[in-house]
Amino acid sequence: MSGVTVAARDWELWSTSCRLVVTEPARLDEAAALVDAELARIEQACSRFRPDSELMSLAADDDGAVELSPLLAELVGAALAAARETGGAVDPTLGSVLSGLGYDRDIAEVRLKAGPTRVVVLRHSGWRSLSLEGRRLRMPSQTQLDLGATAKAVAADRCAKLVHDALGTGALVSLGGDIATTGASPRGGWQVVVQDLPGDVPQQIGVRAGAAVATSSSARRTWNQAGHPRHHLVDPVTLMPASGPWRSITVLAPTCLRANTASTAAMVKGDQALGWLRSTGLPARLVSHEGGLVTLGGWPREVAA
Repeated sequence: MSGVTVAARDWELWSTSCRLVVTEPARLDEAAALVDAELARIEQACSRFRPDSELMSLAADDDGAVELSPLLAELVGAALAAARETGGAVDPTLGSVLSGLGYDRDIAEVRLKAGPTRVVVLRHSGWRSLSLEGRRLRMPSQTQLDLGATAKAVAADRCAKLVHDALGTGALVSLGGDIATTGASPRGGWQVVVQDLPGDVPQQIGVRAGAAVATSSSARRTWNQAGHPRHHLVDPVTLMPASGPWRSITVLAPTCLRANTASTAAMVKGDQALGWLRSTGLPARLVSHEGGLVTLGGWPREVAA
């Protein structure tokens, strides 16, 4: 990376590729241990695929409320903020809908599920039915939360900050396309390759220190249900996988949470994605199903080889 020595670790988690890069190679092992522990905490707090997670064990009191741990309260708060920012395009109450569409376990296991699956599209309460005051959450009974649209991005932000705060090294954390950076970057910025599918022409861009990148795609977490193709980006209006002209959308923002909120919402908004993204002022890169490319908001040019 621009003549500056860095160290990296790659691994698989949550059925996606992860990467940690630090600008002080001697700190890599310590940084990796911090990241592993933090991701384990986040999984224990909010995984929809672990029956023993805090999220799946929520039990309301007599007032219809539940007290959350500080970590889960932060994650739910981030999801609600994303819902407000996007007019509900990013909705954390779609857990039962996703389960009804067949996404009721880790995506690798969903794809291995044998036999036809009956399509069950369930109602959802909608994000406005949730109320979070401090750590006290009120939600309608039978609501199944899904924080997948925001929790991975929050995890990337938290892990990058944790590494820098604890060890003083610049850090990049990538969790399946959700990328957060913090601290000093290599000379010329962090070099990030943007590529949705293996057959796509990759674009390498320079990302300044502290910036974040997120990509949302309808071609990644996919499965078949009763002969119908599905993906994980659900439209809260139709309660079906979002349709529209875009196969993937990548956004640059000050935080990974904001970048992923914008990219996910734009995918859900479909035909209205361009206008909505322009209103945010965030740099964005959109790829159509046919491979056509549109960039907005000063998207960075490709870095010369």
